[in-house]
Amino acid sequence: MKVGIAGYGTIGRRVALALDQGMPGLTLCGVVTRSSGKAQRALAQLARPVPLLSMAELAQLADVVVDCAPRAAFAHIAPAVVAGGKILVTVSGAALLEHPEVIDAARASAGRVILATGALLGLDAVRAAAEGQIHSVVMITRKPPQSLADAPPVVAQGLDLMALREPLRLFRGTARDGARLFPANVNVAAALGLAGIGPDLTQLEIWADPALTRNTHTIKVDADSARFEMRIENVPSEEHPGTGKITALSVIACLRSLVAPLRVGT
Repeated sequence: MKVGIAGYGTIGRRVALALDQGMPGLTLCGVVTRSSGKAQRALAQLARPVPLLSMAELAQLADVVVDCAPRAAFAHIAPAVVAGGKILVTVSGAALLEHPEVIDAARASAGRVILATGALLGLDAVRAAAEGQIHSVVMITRKPPQSLADAPPVVAQGLDLMALREPLRLFRGTARDGARLFPANVNVAAALGLAGIGPDLTQLEIWADPALTRNTHTIKVDADSARFEMRIENVPSEEHPGTGKITALSVIACLRSLVAPLRVGT
């Protein structure tokens, strides 16, 4: 399968490196990015450099396109991919909530949209529980202040999170509203909502906690089939603290599953 990457930042570069080092059944065929000069220098370091393409060119050439771009670019990337019946792999759950029409377009063209969710654990159990009746889903996100310092509500209110001496709750509400207000920080909340009872019924809290060094998510689910609680502590990436290191690895694992003879998990 030919894989294209849209967006060549923290996640895109890590995925490209994994493909360049060798993933059986998968080859990197091209990249789309706004920062062409910087991307060209980075691509030149690959053992098998690939071209910079337009989105239309990449959508035509690739079998799978990995969306690693900022949320605002999703509306440009996703329709071009699914219109041709291709596979879109994205980590942007927040953008997917904003553009549900992409799912309808994929259905009409026999394309697919895969939301890579390795940064959040237990979604197999949530999806299984959703086949029955889920009574409630609550997610509590706690992150180091630097991971939330650039979030739009924080900037708009002029909050100095680096001066915190105790935890500060920045948000409490639905997963849909949280994903809209903090799109770069809680895409996982959107994924949780889509896997379970929906983003409007999934409850979310977001905290800036100066005692933490990892991005932490705690999920509590109460259903007629099971009651469970999950917690994950993600190591922030050096380039972008709001993005955990495991996010790029989630995309890589997702790509491997597309061609693997054994797939573990639903």
